[in-house]
Amino acid sequence: MRIKYTISVVFFVTLVIIEKENNILSRVSDKLALKQTPQTPLQPSGSFNILLKNNGSFTSLGKMNSAFTLMKRRLENYSEHQEILTRGKKHILLLATTRTGSSFVGEFFNQQDDNMFYLFEPLWHVEKMLTLKTGGTNATASVEAYRDVLQKLFLCDFSLLESFIEPLPVDHITPNLFRRESSSSLCEESVCSPVVKGVFERYRCKTRRCGPLNLTMASQSCLQKEHRAIKSVRVRQLETLRPLAEDPRLDVRFIQLVRDPRAVLASRMVAFAAKYKNWKQWALNGDVPIDDDEVRKLKGNCQNIAMSAGVGLRQPSWLRRRYMLVRYEDIARFPMRKATEMYRFAGIPFTPQVKSWILKNTQASKEASGVYSTQKNSSEQVEKWRFSIPFKIAQVVQRVCGPTMKLFGYKLVSSEEMLTNKSISLIEDKVFNFV
Repeated sequence: MRIKYTISVVFFVTLVIIEKENNILSRVSDKLALKQTPQTPLQPSGSFNILLKNNGSFTSLGKMNSAFTLMKRRLENYSEHQEILTRGKKHILLLATTRTGSSFVGEFFNQQDDNMFYLFEPLWHVEKMLTLKTGGTNATASVEAYRDVLQKLFLCDFSLLESFIEPLPVDHITPNLFRRESSSSLCEESVCSPVVKGVFERYRCKTRRCGPLNLTMASQSCLQKEHRAIKSVRVRQLETLRPLAEDPRLDVRFIQLVRDPRAVLASRMVAFAAKYKNWKQWALNGDVPIDDDEVRKLKGNCQNIAMSAGVGLRQPSWLRRRYMLVRYEDIARFPMRKATEMYRFAGIPFTPQVKSWILKNTQASKEASGVYSTQKNSSEQVEKWRFSIPFKIAQVVQRVCGPTMKLFGYKLVSSEEMLTNKSISLIEDKVFNFV
């Protein structure tokens, strides 16, 4: 009787442990699947079901010990796979808002194309689809969608992103990926499919003549790269990305890029003139209504940025050694120094190729420095906004974004003379602790 009881208890414990093992394995099934066929999920292990079907065969402690041995071997294999899949790989997420220089800074990683898979604004599709479906962006839905799509992309799985591309890709092929040409990884030879006559690709590659993007080929290329980087201006709160930091398959580094909100508004008034026509009208005709929706939106944006930075700078355990705050102004003034710091933070070698690109693209001519260009004479660009924004508009920004400006070390101006006097710096020397 005692022997039967012992066998039953051990058998039960074995089932519980093996069930836990299968739960662990299922959490990495996406990654293991991608190593075999990038767009086809691996079927969950059936060991637990097999054990349940054959539990009548466990009639001796010898066979039970064999089950334990099998379970131990599988757990060891899981650990080995996990180490192989994640060893040395870094995942960089560049977080910003529009007109903060994020396209320029993103190139710091895009130019490292031999061992870097870089994606430019993949969440554009997610935002567009959610807006079309709901008539506006639902905050809760977008938070979950952004997080899940980023997680899949860092694992080189494009299947979830596909569901947000309109029209839907056919056989994982699409001519409609937003700004494909801004990712060197999506235009390299291994991802360059034959041109299809009559198919128009708006964001076609500039470096070589390619057909519509094959996302399976992109996934395979991604898996072969040592590191992955994504640039996005659509994530509002760093806290919502905590599952990425805690995912054992990933080694994520978050770099948050910020810029003086007065400079951001001045740039948006030029780049998005139709959306900012109220601001232009106020600048010409009179006082800004402080309770206007546009002003409240500006205030909310500043608060969101400060909240995210506040989380990062507090360095909670899940963000320790994973968060870095960078001001665009510091990058514009000291591009090589800041790029070196970002690479050191990310744990990636800073290659001569990237250094060469930075030198070339921070000393561009006036003709090359367009609104959307990544070529800038960076030391001049950092001050340019001071001569385009009216003083009364700058005052409104200071009023609603004052705490955010103080956090990031941007000085307030008290007069139009102070605003346009280039001998007065509006940037405090400030060190942000991020390690």
